[in-house]
Amino acid sequence: MRPPDGGSRLELASFVTPDHVPGSPTAMANELGLRNVSFEVGDLEAAVDAVAADGYGLVGGIGEYENSVRMAYVRGPEGIIVSLFEQIG
Repeated sequence: MRPPDGGSRLELASFVTPDHVPGSPTAMANELGLRNVSFEVGDLEAAVDAVAADGYGLVGGIGEYENSVRMAYVRGPEGIIVSLFEQIG
């Protein structure tokens, strides 16, 4: 969703698989609960390098979807997974 003024966007997502396992402090991004916040970046590699320099590592690897976006998940403060994505193509 994007407001009429073209400002920040909000994406709502619902995952079908895998099944949710409650109470896991190392829960993956597609599990129920507030586990993910996403930021659009202009250069995904640079953003991943910047957060790695602060001690936050990738959860999985860098992926690409239909030649339109590249995305990486990083486990940030308090265990919340932060997804960084870059528009491509």
